[in-house]
Order: sequence, then structure tokens, then C-alpha cells
Amino acid sequence: MRETITIATRESQLALWQAYYVRDRLIAAHPTLNVELLGMTTKGDRWLNAPLSEVGGKGLFVKELEVAMLDGRADLAVHSVKDLPAQMPEGFCLPVVAFRGDVQDVLVSPSGGLSALPEGARIGSSSLRRKSQLLSIRPDLNIESIRGNVGTRLAKLDSGEFDAIVLAAAGLHRLQIDRDDLHVLDIDSCLPAPGQGALGIECQEDAALLELLSPLKDETVAQCVAAERGISAGLGADCSLPVAAYAQMANDGAIELRALLSSADGTQILRTSHRGHDPEQLAGESVQALYAQGAQAILDGLRATLN
Repeated sequence: MRETITIATRESQLALWQAYYVRDRLIAAHPTLNVELLGMTTKGDRWLNAPLSEVGGKGLFVKELEVAMLDGRADLAVHSVKDLPAQMPEGFCLPVVAFRGDVQDVLVSPSGGLSALPEGARIGSSSLRRKSQLLSIRPDLNIESIRGNVGTRLAKLDSGEFDAIVLAAAGLHRLQIDRDDLHVLDIDSCLPAPGQGALGIECQEDAALLELLSPLKDETVAQCVAAERGISAGLGADCSLPVAAYAQMANDGAIELRALLSSADGTQILRTSHRGHDPEQLAGESVQALYAQGAQAILDGLRATLN
């Protein structure tokens, strides 16, 4: 077994929390293992002047970490699964999808929850998925792009730049941020991104490394997230498009999968709900149902707008 493993990580507070969390799980599984961190700043961290949907999606946060693995400077990287493209690059894999926290989104606002926001309220959100679903409920809202880490976004809210912002509950919990103005958006109001709340470990396809990582696996989380990510893959959509999916494992072992595709303004929302035991088949059935409802026209409109 290797004596030392290096984890490539972005240097945001949340990314470091995730990397240290996986480091601790690795050491617990392999007490003699030395685990080091390689902090990096990615193009996504540097490019803050435009919405991610306009500059290449959240894959901008991943590429430099993959280059570090190819160069031999790092052995693996830890990601929020919702930030990963549906298809992994050639030679890379995602052997561990686990440690899933709260999948819900949170509205942060001193005015109260979604229904209490004043008409025309200015909302900060970097996600077309969130924007479209909120507009479907409150079309009067003025939803504008907001970039930066969790602390930066909260500071913009507190300074009065926005009336509210939307963040992932899992990130707030992991950073132990507890405020009086947090208002959870239930999944009926805002269906999560595929893989939201789960951590993924990416590495090259190396048998010894895969064996070392095997104690960290969580098959229940992995199967549910595989079904969710199958929606994005089947639609040919990256994480910059308004695609949502959430799967849960039922008591009988079946996977219950909900999926959604929306127009950018929330005026058209397609929804599906399917149940099955095979994640790939389940995702395929859900994607077929979305196309039967008119997904292609919505996808064409989204791509024309973004391009």
C-alpha cells in the first residue's frame, strides 16, 4: 500500500473542509497512511465577473485539479458531486460517491421565506436551476448572478447588495453557519441538482489506489447519485443548465427518482417521477419521459441563449 496520498483541493473554506474530511476518513481506514493536501486556485475561482453558465460551467473548478493528478503532483481530488460534469474525462473515474448531507437549498433573507419576499426583490443565485424554479413560483423576483465563496456571498447579502441569496444547505452545515435568516426550500419548491449534498472522490484508474479508497464507499448514496447524474448525461446537459434530480432508496431497495428540466425563465417546467432498481435504466426511462414532454425544444432554447 502507498505510504503517502496527496489530495488536490481548491482553497475555498468549503473545499478545504471537504478535503480534510476525506483525509480523516482515509486515515481512519488506513492508520499508517500519510495524507497531504495540495491547495490550488482554479480558473473558476479566478473568473468571477460572469455567470458560470456563460463561461463554461462548473467544470472550470475541476480542470486544474485533474492536471495535477496527470502530472503526478496529486493522487486524488475531492469534489461536491453537483459541481462535476455528468461524463468523467477519459482516464479518470469517480470510485467513491458518499458522505451525503442535506440535499435541500436554503434561501437566506432577513425578510423571511420565499412567500414573504417583497415584490421585485433582488435575489442572488449563480444557478439557472434555482433561478428557474424560484421564478416559476415568484415570477416577479429579480434574480441576478452572484459569485464567490459562501462567506463572500453572505457578505454581499449583509451589505444590502441583495434582498436574499440561495445557497446549498449542505455547505452551510459543513461550515457550521447558523443564522436566524435561513429559510429551507423544500424539494417540491426547489428540486436539487444531481448529486447535491454528496462528496465525490476523483482519481485516475489505478487499481492500487481504487483498493485503498474502497472502505470509503457508500453503495446506497452511489446508486442514488448515479441515477441522478444519469439525467444530466441523458439530456446532454452540464451543471450550468436548469436540470434537477433527486433519488432516494426505498425500504424495499428500489430507487425513487424525481427529475426536472426547465426553461431559463421558469415558464416551462417538465417533471418526471420513476421507480426502479437499476440506476442506469431508471435514468434512461426518466430521460425518455422528459423528451416525450418536449425536452428537446427546451434544451435547444437554452443552448441558443447560452451560446
